[in-house]
Amino acid sequence: MLLRYCGFSDELLKRPEEGRDDIIASVQGIIDEVRRGGDDALLSLSERFDGKRPDSLFVSEEELDEAERSLPSSLKDAMDAARRNILAFHSAQMPEGEAVETAPGVMCFRKIVPIDRVGLYIPGGTAPLFSTVLMLAVPASVAGCGDIMLATPARDGAVNPAILYAARIAGVGRILKVGGAQAIAAFAYGTESVERRDKIFGPGNRYVTTAKMLVSSTVAIDMIAGPSEVMVAVDRSSDPLFAATDLLSQAEHGKDSQVMLAIRAESEAEALEIYEGIERELEAECEKLGRREYVLPSLSHSAAFPVYSDEALIDAINGYAPEHLIINTADPDRIMEGVRNAGSVFLGPYSPESAGDYASGTNHTLPTSGWARSSSGVSLDSFLKKITVQRLTKEGIERLAPIVEEMAEAEGLAAHKEAAAVRRMKI
Repeated sequence: MLLRYCGFSDELLKRPEEGRDDIIASVQGIIDEVRRGGDDALLSLSERFDGKRPDSLFVSEEELDEAERSLPSSLKDAMDAARRNILAFHSAQMPEGEAVETAPGVMCFRKIVPIDRVGLYIPGGTAPLFSTVLMLAVPASVAGCGDIMLATPARDGAVNPAILYAARIAGVGRILKVGGAQAIAAFAYGTESVERRDKIFGPGNRYVTTAKMLVSSTVAIDMIAGPSEVMVAVDRSSDPLFAATDLLSQAEHGKDSQVMLAIRAESEAEALEIYEGIERELEAECEKLGRREYVLPSLSHSAAFPVYSDEALIDAINGYAPEHLIINTADPDRIMEGVRNAGSVFLGPYSPESAGDYASGTNHTLPTSGWARSSSGVSLDSFLKKITVQRLTKEGIERLAPIVEEMAEAEGLAAHKEAAAVRRMKI
């Protein structure tokens, strides 16, 4: 049995414990080292953690050219197509600053402006996430961020060529050959060569995530992201092979990932029949893909459970608030109507999570660990600021001043009252 089957309970929807406390002191030490030592600390830390001291902190144009030449045309074509879809979806999100006359002579509006300097962190380990470069840099470019810097570790002094090509086509300005907590520290506090960022984006391991948490009082961050997760909702109409591959594609993210299978059935016997069909496909796919040992750790804290009504399924979804939600049931739109808590949703049998991870156009940087109850994933809005503006005419302040004066006096703020009163008296 790869995926345990059990009855539904609220306890079932809890995430695995992450355990960040044990590395806080280590990460804080790295941050302090960068703050004291600047560029030299970045080079020394890269040598310590990545095995080689980089010849330079930043990727050169020659390295970018070589990366582009080295990639197969088929991969570059796929990345170009994904970029176009991401660009189309995020370009449509550009807001317009509304203007409202709240009272005669009182005009209020919002000015939409991009964040000036953003830092994008991209892991570069066994699975270099070049897709995340597109997910972050494309909306940053659409928003008009003037200074887009990417940081990613260099292995043996070189950055993965797919990451470099993605950065080039997505509008990244400079690429810092530094990873880990030290890259986050450079983004947060700056060095001689790295200008301090206004906001930091991107996923990472526990060290990177802890570093983002520690610097979040100094610099804005996108979110504190935990292990990746998916909830797959199925019923008798669902293809068990589709469900199995959806579960495995999430489980292979890492040992801390979690997959939840919600089985909509009319009876326990029907739920078990559906579960057993998916379990057989899980076994077969693990054998086919050779991923059994790799996905076992994440499956060990995952589960399948039955629900016996649409309402119970919707309650389970909203209670778990999954990062990814796949609704592969006979009437997914009916279930979707009740969904309030999810990062990104995939409807119907032909919408695998991997489509959103790579190329449909939506963003794959999403809230985890239940944060979908209160937070959205990265979007164009993540790279924009809204500045409120108001302009009052003489008529406007004459009408509004008595209200301001009354409220300011009640709060005991005499200068607030006076600022309105003196204008009204001079009209």
